[in-house]
Amino acid sequence: MTADRRRVRAIHGRLLRFYGELGPPRRTDPLEELVLTVLSQNTSDVNSFRASESLRRRFPTWEELAAARPSEVADAIRSGGLANVKAPRILAILREIRNREGRLDLSLLREMTDVEAREYLTSLPGVGPKTAAVVLAFSLGRPALPVDTHVHRVGSRLGLIPPKASARRAHEVLEEITPPDIRVEMHVGLIRLGREICQAGRPRCEECPLADLCPTAPLFLGGTRTRRDT
Repeated sequence: MTADRRRVRAIHGRLLRFYGELGPPRRTDPLEELVLTVLSQNTSDVNSFRASESLRRRFPTWEELAAARPSEVADAIRSGGLANVKAPRILAILREIRNREGRLDLSLLREMTDVEAREYLTSLPGVGPKTAAVVLAFSLGRPALPVDTHVHRVGSRLGLIPPKASARRAHEVLEEITPPDIRVEMHVGLIRLGREICQAGRPRCEECPLADLCPTAPLFLGGTRTRRDT
């Protein structure tokens, strides 16, 4: 086991002890997961849920949604933010899937290898590595590690992600050094840490279970004692 993987195992163990179970969100149909992930971009969980509920009330079937005008979809998802960007993206994805498969269904991903499924997803319009990894991890149960803004920030502060790494490079690096059996749990643990403790701006390092493993913590702590010092 490489030094990086040993360190990731140690971080994972700390997160498990701190948070308890790090189970993934409920598993959904891959197409539903894909659309939900697009809706969740650059907004809160509460707002993306509201947008999703509104979208399904307005367009109960995928076919009805795919036949809608961008302005109609944007009106339905307005509560999720960036509606004028997300609406045409969702429609482009749905129409590309229908063009390829003859129907609005992504169940074929279940028969693909991890590499094939990731390549298929990222070939869809507007689908990047994070969105693809979310579908792989939370819909298909594959060993993927989605890197959103929280995970990227925490991974960078921990020294796991190189400075100024792109989103694609961050995914490659984290998945390479994270053993497959803990990738999904690492995502869940890091995203919780990023939302609750290792926030943008001034992180609460004095409360962090990883402070003594983090090369960035001393810059914020100064002479402050961490909870692990007491």
